[in-house]
Amino acid sequence: MKKRLLFLLFTMSLVFNVRGQTPQVSGKVTDLGGKPLDGVTVTLEGTTTIVVSNSDGTYSIAAKPGQTLIFSIVGADAVRRTIEGTDQPINVQLDLNYNLDEVVVTGYQTERKKDLTGAVAIVDVEEMRKQAVANPMKALQGQVPGMYITGNGAPSSPATVRIRGVGTLNNNDPLYIIDGVPTKAGMHEINQADIESMQVLKDASAASIYGSRAANGVIVITTKHGKQGSTQLNANVYSSLSSYVNRVKMLDTEGYGRALWQASVNSGSDPNASGLPYRYDWQVDPNTNLPVLNNIYVPEYLDEAHTMRSANTDWFDEISQIGVVQNYDVQLSNGTENGNYLLSLGYFDNKGVVRTTGFNRISARFNSDYKLFDGRLTIGENMSLTKTREVATTPLNESTQALPIIPCTR
Repeated sequence: MKKRLLFLLFTMSLVFNVRGQTPQVSGKVTDLGGKPLDGVTVTLEGTTTIVVSNSDGTYSIAAKPGQTLIFSIVGADAVRRTIEGTDQPINVQLDLNYNLDEVVVTGYQTERKKDLTGAVAIVDVEEMRKQAVANPMKALQGQVPGMYITGNGAPSSPATVRIRGVGTLNNNDPLYIIDGVPTKAGMHEINQADIESMQVLKDASAASIYGSRAANGVIVITTKHGKQGSTQLNANVYSSLSSYVNRVKMLDTEGYGRALWQASVNSGSDPNASGLPYRYDWQVDPNTNLPVLNNIYVPEYLDEAHTMRSANTDWFDEISQIGVVQNYDVQLSNGTENGNYLLSLGYFDNKGVVRTTGFNRISARFNSDYKLFDGRLTIGENMSLTKTREVATTPLNESTQALPIIPCTR
């Protein structure tokens, strides 16, 4: 009897054990080229169940039909798969959108991304070109970690660049290397449509290449060259408008006169002795002993010859306008096994939000490389011609101080 009871208990336990097991789903994770991916996280959606793929890309996870698996790894978009059955493996391919074999210019040499040991930031040039600014450095504002860029809003987009903070009382600007040529000139002179790549060398290792000039960091810029293939003609045209984000609200003629009267009585002087063409009817209240303004008199004419009438001029509005940016770029390029060339022409014009201010640039670039004697000798040039014109007078302070009673003759 005891043997039968033990056998029955063992059988029931085995049945419950089998029924309590969750089926396993397995499969393999590879990239688009079929290479197994190690370290891919496989998550069962809505649960805390997580497994990681092995070195051969395989995985196995407890899941049921109808549940969803999420495959994710750094550098690839996550992929979701719904389990239809546990008898068939779920194989997934992930699109790795990073490229560790990409060549990065770090000075007098090039390296792969995965071989870099210093602090090097690779700039997304395509994102930079979306900015309608004259200076490519201004377009990087907030885009590169550890690099701080400020500007004053002038049409030429001047930019103050700080990579390693302020290290000296003198010049704290980084060193710019354009096609191997060091320069500290203004970057508003280069057409950003000509830039092929840009790297920012942020740590002290750059000093081993460029010496003390690299104390404030180095920005390495490589311009475009012709690529092997058929002749290519590219054109780019864009225009944009600009205006104030926050506009200063100015006092009118009466409001300015009221503020002038209040300032005079606060200082204990006579408001009618200010020398300005305002006249005030005011008194001191005997009950409160506080000054009271009854009326403000504005003369019809400001001069004795009666040639200049009093006005109500908003001088900030008079010096302001809608800024218009225009840009035109044309590039002609070609390349063969024995050489390549690129000709680029650009025109940039920015009429600022302040009247009479603006920046105009006409640029031309010709880059070429030719191989001679079966590739044993390479000759070429990187030639750039730029003509700029800028009017940067900004009478913003004067416009806020000018009397609104004076008429505008524009």
